[in-house]
Amino acid sequence: MNIKFYKYQGAGNDFILVDNRKGVVDHQNPALIARLCDRRFGIGGDGMMFLQDKPGYDFEMVYYNADGQPSSMCGNGGRCIVAFAKFLGIIDNETDFLAVDGPHHAKISPSGDWVSLQMIDVNEVGRDGDAYVLNTGSPHYIALASGLKDKDVYHEGYAIRNNDTYKAKGINVNFVEPDGDGYFVRTFERGVEDETYACGTGVTAAAIAMAKQNNQTGTINTPIKVLGGNLNIRFETDGTHFNHIFLEGPAKLVFEGEVDI
Repeated sequence: MNIKFYKYQGAGNDFILVDNRKGVVDHQNPALIARLCDRRFGIGGDGMMFLQDKPGYDFEMVYYNADGQPSSMCGNGGRCIVAFAKFLGIIDNETDFLAVDGPHHAKISPSGDWVSLQMIDVNEVGRDGDAYVLNTGSPHYIALASGLKDKDVYHEGYAIRNNDTYKAKGINVNFVEPDGDGYFVRTFERGVEDETYACGTGVTAAAIAMAKQNNQTGTINTPIKVLGGNLNIRFETDGTHFNHIFLEGPAKLVFEGEVDI
């Protein structure tokens, strides 16, 4: 069976998207998802998403990691599927959709390539030694670093993700370095099991952790540089609770095609 697919990227985080509102594709097939996400033997992507109908919402986002397994929330994927929904004519400039971690609200620019996505509130920020551990829809480990441009993120991230504390469930590992009025972030993602060009829930977690680190309160706006470009995180906090959290950045259609599944 041939299916139509669309390839999107958000700051270099790339995804395969399929309009599955008619329920034609049975996507509970890890081997198929992994094959399609393979960069040598498939289309290539950090993950794959299916846009589906959901009563009470504009659509539902069903996301799989590149290993073919169902995933927790993907922030850049969420921004890309919003751009996809606008491309399909499902939404105009605002939307409410359902993801694995619950409802999300988003706004998209009239041009359709800049998305502001509301993330879940964060009310708990833990510690693991000097690092911060928190969940922004996906679990994240945040460590301050120096010389991040030359850091061996793959091997250091892999070691943390697979240590005795995190091996069973996995964790995304983010290294953060101050950069101008914001931060530079590099991420090793579980499920992809490699460094990615960007991680939306990761940069969100990094911005929150750095606000905690610096005892910031009030309305916070944090520009983040990643390997794939620039993102922005804004939120409100009293120092303990973090709400009205928005992940903002580009979401662009790269190409479209058909694939035999």
